[in-house]
Amino acid sequence: MTGPIVAHLWIASDCPDTDFTAKLVDVYPPHADGSDGFALNLTSGILRVRYRDSWETPQMMEPGKVYAIRIELFPCSNRFAAGHRIRLDISSSNFPHFDLNFNTAEPEGLSTHARIATNSVYVDASRPSHVVLPMMPVRRNNHG
Repeated sequence: MTGPIVAHLWIASDCPDTDFTAKLVDVYPPHADGSDGFALNLTSGILRVRYRDSWETPQMMEPGKVYAIRIELFPCSNRFAAGHRIRLDISSSNFPHFDLNFNTAEPEGLSTHARIATNSVYVDASRPSHVVLPMMPVRRNNHG
C-alpha cells in the first residue's frame, strides 16, 4: 500500500466539540524465536470535529447527533507481510503528538475548563465506518 489514507467515520458525541484520531498499525505476529510480535505505528491523522465541513467556518456539534467525518492520515507506504494484521486505532486523543481538545467549544488555546467526552463510532449497514487504503498493483515477474 502506498499513498494517502482516509478514515471515513460515522460519529456522535455528548460534547459540542471533540477530536477523533486515527492511527494505522502493522501488527507483526509472534515469531519462532520466541518474540511476542509487536505493533508498528505507520501513520496517523486527526480531525477537530468543529472543522468537519470547513476550516473557515467551524460549526459545533449537537450532542447525540450522528455525523459523517473524514480523517486524512499522513500518506505512507508499507508492505504488509504474510501473517501480519492491519489495525486501525480510533481515539479521541493522541497527545502529545496532537494538541489537547478540552471538549468545551471554547476558543482553541483559551479553555478555562475541560469536559470528558463520551464519543461513539458507528459501524453498521446505514453508517459504514471504514478506512480506504491505497493499494499498489501486484507486479508479475517473467516466471508467472
